[in-house]
Amino acid sequence: MKTFKAIIASMAISGAALTGAVSTAAAGDYNGDFMIRLGGTVVAPDASADVFGGAGLIPGVGADVNTKVVPSATLTYFFNKNLAAELFCCFSQHSVEGKGGLAGVDLGDAWIFPPIVTLQYHFDKIGSFKPYVGAGVQWIHFFNEGHATGGPVAGAKLEIDDAFGFALQAGVDIEIGGGWYLNADVKKTFIDADASWRGTGISADVELDPWLFSANVGYRFNLFGPRYTEPLK
Repeated sequence: MKTFKAIIASMAISGAALTGAVSTAAAGDYNGDFMIRLGGTVVAPDASADVFGGAGLIPGVGADVNTKVVPSATLTYFFNKNLAAELFCCFSQHSVEGKGGLAGVDLGDAWIFPPIVTLQYHFDKIGSFKPYVGAGVQWIHFFNEGHATGGPVAGAKLEIDDAFGFALQAGVDIEIGGGWYLNADVKKTFIDADASWRGTGISADVELDPWLFSANVGYRFNLFGPRYTEPLK
């Protein structure tokens, strides 16, 4: 319930911001070549980790990453009525917590910048509904990592290398008038990262594999002017 309320609040704030942002843009156009969406995203890592010390794999020890709700945005460019490219991004801070033999131990935290680029196929409209699917890549940049507070790495700074992975996507845009949409979107990314704790000789291979559930308000318009000989629909 708290997660749902957080998304609704984020959508309300984002909708107000979006109204101002596009007030000087071309009139809304459901056949337009450009779309902006703002809203809220639940970032839910499906994480697991293998932890290593000086003697190799440490059995019975793992790590998990917490779920967060964050503001997010997408920019979408339509090549034609069906094909589009989307850039998704947000900023999020996550905590790393021990599992198994380190259950409940704070292993540090980090901010992430996780843009995703997807190539999408938008199906023809079904009434006011316009579903789409996509696939692409994600890059995650980790920064402002914190220090662990417990276990064998207590006091050591967490360090996580940037990582690349693949992404799958599905969603639907719902017309509400004047070029405006409501949007629901889900992404699943498959991405691994290398983590270590400075000065301890302990490291981890982390599978992040997050789910991203988004609810958005969107606005579509002609940024570069009409280019098509037939309606995009």
